[in-house]
Order: sequence, then structure tokens, then C-alpha cells
Amino acid sequence: MKKIQLSNFFKRCYSVLKEYSPEILTGIGISGMVGSTVMAVKATPKALTLIKEEKKSKKTDELSVKDMAKATWKCYIPSGISIVLSSACIIGANRINTKRNTALATAYSLSESALKLYQEKVVETIGEKKEQEVRDKIAADKMIQSPASTQEIIVTDKGNTLCYDSLSDRYFKSDIESLRKAVNECNRQMIADMSISLNDFYDAIGLKGIKTGNSLGWNANRGFIELIFSTQLADNGNPCLVIDFREMPVYDYE
Repeated sequence: MKKIQLSNFFKRCYSVLKEYSPEILTGIGISGMVGSTVMAVKATPKALTLIKEEKKSKKTDELSVKDMAKATWKCYIPSGISIVLSSACIIGANRINTKRNTALATAYSLSESALKLYQEKVVETIGEKKEQEVRDKIAADKMIQSPASTQEIIVTDKGNTLCYDSLSDRYFKSDIESLRKAVNECNRQMIADMSISLNDFYDAIGLKGIKTGNSLGWNANRGFIELIFSTQLADNGNPCLVIDFREMPVYDYE
């Protein structure tokens, strides 16, 4: 029984170490760099003494850099080893993070491709009209979860129709023509720059950017911005234009 408990304990320790290995290695690396500096400072008085002795033995007031290095290099061996090991820890942490990010990017890309194929097959199977009905129901459910009466309604200079952005979960005032105009402007910019961020789109429709808005965006090689509209009735009794994206913004858009 004790062996099983001990085995489980070591397994848990291994899992924790594996999960947090980048943070642990980075912490060790930083601590090692600080320790290396302290050791180098402590070794300096001894090195100065050795330089004085070397000057006396050679009966000279000045030594070349090569001679000073020969006289003092042993003093800095511990700090040198510490710097090398600390650098190895930081490089190792960076490599682990790179591998993890690559794996996540691959998984995200596969999921994105699978979702796009699924959406295409849904339209092919049930037809565009039925697919729009499904989107309308999803839009209605989102508005129920985030009713207009409990949210701030952002006033822009783009129109007076109540709109709801399902991606950022925000209500704002605009109109369908202003939104289409903003899409056209952003797509023209994308043709010139090859990519555009989600925050650029929000700026075009009169909304402030969001925290992840500069990390998400569209690339001209993947597809342009295309809005999907759904007309719903908000809980305050006002008609509401729900907007969604045909091509969702992605992380590696640049």
C-alpha cells in the first residue's frame, strides 16, 4: 500500500514538474544569473590580489589583457559555470515553450479546418435557408444570455439601429449600411496590407478595441471579412441587428 502511495506521489510530482517546466527552468536560470553576478563580485578582490602579485613577479606596473586573464581566470570559473548552466536553463525553457506553441498552433489550425468543412457540409446538407435559421437561433440564445437591458449600449456616429456583436458581447448603435461600408474599407485595406486585425475592424465600426483584438485578425490568403446578419428582438422590446463573421478572425493572421 505504501509503495502504491509513494508511486502515486512521484507520478504527481513528475506531472507538476512537466507542466511547469518552462517556469521552473526560467526561475532557475534567472536565479543562476544573479548568483553568477554575486560570485563574480566576490571573486574580484582575489583577482586584484593575483594581478598585483603578477606585476611584482614580472617587475612591471602594467600587464597585458592576456597576462591578466592568465593570472585571474581560475577565480571566475564558478561564476562562468553558473552562467553557462543558467543560460542552458533559459534556452531549455524557451525551447519547451516553442514546442508547446507549435503544437497548439497545429491543433488550432486542424480545428479551424474541421469547423470550416463542417459548416460547408451543414449548408450543403440542409440548405442556406435552414442554416440561417440555425444561426438565428444561436444569435437569439446569445442575446438571452446577455440581455440588452443589463448591458451598456455604446453610441457611435454610424447610425441609430441597435446592434449586437456576438464575438465581443457588446451592444452598440449603428446601421447595416455603415457596417457594410466598414467591411468594404477593411477588405480594401487587407488587399493593400495582406492582413488586418480585429481591432482595426472594430475601429472602423466605431467601437473600442478589445484585449485580444490585436492578436486576432484576417489574412487575404485565407479569406476576406464577411458579416452575417440576424434580426432579433432585444429584451427591451427594440429590434436588434446581430452581427457574426463568416470567416472568423484567427491568431496567426499575419
